[in-house]
Amino acid sequence: MAGSCNIGTGEIRRRQVVALAGAVISVTSLVGLINSDATRSARLTLFFPLMVFAIGFIQSRKKFCLAYGFMGTFNFGKLGQISRVSDPAAKKADRKTALTILAQSVFLALGLTLTTYLLPL
Repeated sequence: MAGSCNIGTGEIRRRQVVALAGAVISVTSLVGLINSDATRSARLTLFFPLMVFAIGFIQSRKKFCLAYGFMGTFNFGKLGQISRVSDPAAKKADRKTALTILAQSVFLALGLTLTTYLLPL
């Protein structure tokens, strides 16, 4: 169904790895900032690795790649085996879902960044 799923198992696994990498980089960066007595405002830089985490996490949960959605493509086969969406209505639905995922990712990353900023560490 258009706008609901555009990636298969291999692509989902790839997004899970991206989410894990973003989480690891975020946590190690936070620990580094705390241990180096960096200013609290330096924690705002965590937005970028948290955004990597959020995009990977949300894409893997929704089984939908936002880049594929914007490009009008999908992949349910082998990694790298991308196909084109031919139906204009399906492309529109996919782009709408991609925008939604992007917005959700930004809000999740902002929320997590704000939380780390406010923590009394």
